Amino acid sequence: MTRQKISVVLAVLNEEQNLDRGLNSVKNLADEIIVADQYSTDDTVEIAKSYGAKVYEFHYETNFHITKQKAIDKATGEWILQLDADEVVTPDLAKEIKSVLTDRHAEFISESVPKRVRGDKERLFRRHEGLIRQREGALGSHTGEVVAFFIPRLNYFLGKPLIHAGVYPDGVIRLFKKGKARLPGKSVHELMEVDGEVGWLFHDLEHHDSPTLRRYLERMNRYTDLHAQDLKDRRVPKNAYFLILYTLYKPALTFVSLYVRHRGFMDGIRGFLWSTFSSLHYPISYFKYWSLNSKRK
Repeated sequence: MTRQKISVVLAVLNEEQNLDRGLNSVKNLADEIIVADQYSTDDTVEIAKSYGAKVYEFHYETNFHITKQKAIDKATGEWILQLDADEVVTPDLAKEIKSVLTDRHAEFISESVPKRVRGDKERLFRRHEGLIRQREGALGSHTGEVVAFFIPRLNYFLGKPLIHAGVYPDGVIRLFKKGKARLPGKSVHELMEVDGEVGWLFHDLEHHDSPTLRRYLERMNRYTDLHAQDLKDRRVPKNAYFLILYTLYKPALTFVSLYVRHRGFMDGIRGFLWSTFSSLHYPISYFKYWSLNSKRK
């Protein structure tokens, strides 16, 4: 049974601390590796080339999804696996992806969640997909062909997996047929646009995005900058109502939801920190937006 060709694509910027681990996890899976580099100043490019990657240089984009799409456009494989530099494909996930790449890949998913997934994992997958549909509306299109897959991500926070606080399964569309999915490049948290059915894989993709608190705060600073710009683009009012909404109501609701409803307390101090910083995203973004408007004046 023949296996279809797969391209692993990444967009990177100064990722020498992560890239070796990530590329090592796909060296026996990828038929080609595409790296879109935003002019890194460390050893990122050298590490990528040591794995035989095709490296393309692009100017820096505030929204990294624009560069990710450029990497996707360079791929020649029949299937594409899009990764971040701090993500690791486990051996079980690699084996599952290889099975998908055979001519019988359509047998894996006949509905949004595979029948072989049972118990808590099935419940979590269905809940996550339901939230996405509620937020985004349509998810893919009804063509009768599975052309893309959600992959559940296991997020590591301060060195250990974060299981609760609404984090898992953090499903992301990462495996898809070439030409059947794309990133619009409008938002850092946007969903891929898919021309066809979307299914789920079972095994986790490890995400080592916040090994230290400093690293987490750096990412938080970048995301709140983007959120502030989005508030500006949407012309969110500056008044007492929105001040209370973004500095009191949304933070309190987020903390209670993550720490209590989604049992963040079961992850100990890491669950508390995650829930707290997630709630602070709103007031920080709103105050940054306020600052943007003040500077414009």
